[in-house]
Amino acid sequence: MPVLDINCDMGESFGAWNMGQDNAILDHVTSANIACGFHAGDPMVMQATVHAAVARGVAIGAHPGLPDLQGFGRREMVMSPAEIYALTLYQIGALHAFAQAAGTRVHHVKPHGALYNMTARQRSVADAVAHAVFDFDPRLQIYVANDSMMQAARAKGLPVAYEVFADRSYQDDGTITPRSQPGAMIEDESVALAQVRRMVFEGRVRAQSGQDVAIRADTLCIHGDQPGALRFAQLLHQALSQDGVTLQAT
Repeated sequence: MPVLDINCDMGESFGAWNMGQDNAILDHVTSANIACGFHAGDPMVMQATVHAAVARGVAIGAHPGLPDLQGFGRREMVMSPAEIYALTLYQIGALHAFAQAAGTRVHHVKPHGALYNMTARQRSVADAVAHAVFDFDPRLQIYVANDSMMQAARAKGLPVAYEVFADRSYQDDGTITPRSQPGAMIEDESVALAQVRRMVFEGRVRAQSGQDVAIRADTLCIHGDQPGALRFAQLLHQALSQDGVTLQAT
């Protein structure tokens, strides 16, 4: 039967501002992508999220983003490969400190928001991220789509986990539809669950054009900041478990 990791972006609260239902969602996922202070999060939130994940046996991942708190890391910035390398290494190192103090280690890296999209399209950005991950710890997985980030990680010999999305529509090339375009988000839970089942059991996804596209599903992303995220996480966990899917970090 299939094995699937369910990952969720979290640790995105900051100071007095609270975002998401991290502690509740952690009961229904197998890995956590923890914000590292640039696009969201702060030291106290990082520490608390690491401890909460460890208590539930959830794998810990660094979720580095662009230095854009106001834009939540979703606005692209013009940065050199050297800057991308440094900010990625910095953020992984920050999370590593909290993970080590909690008696665990960082399991994976998944870029956030605009940085994720930039690595998908710009090989120089992807190479900079892969270089930072490799220099920090070549055992670290990178969560990737079938894009230039995957190619950069493979070139460095880094392990990869192919990521798919329950709540995003797809294009004919296997990439997710940009949020700026109509139909990018799937809001109907039954449609999202059906998409996940096809990706997991058939290795295919229906693109917006109606074309079926081959896809590999190692890890499934859910978004902790979406409305109804907790209910959807519960639904996915229960439905996939009943389908016989083994849910665990890869």
